[in-house]
Amino acid sequence: MGYVKCWTTVPVILFIAGCSSPPPPPKNNVFDPLTQQMDKARDVQKTVDEEAERKRKAIDDQERGESNR
Repeated sequence: MGYVKCWTTVPVILFIAGCSSPPPPPKNNVFDPLTQQMDKARDVQKTVDEEAERKRKAIDDQERGESNR
């Protein structure tokens, strides 16, 4: 009789455990400071690239004799 209780209880427990939602991912991890630095560096690089493109365009316009006014 003990085996019957065990074999009927185990599937119920496994079913409940399998249907439960997974725990939410942690909000902070050890890589957060590094990823924040990388994001900041990408933003700075984007700004530098945009400024360089703007200056290149201004130089090209000047060489062609076009006015920026």
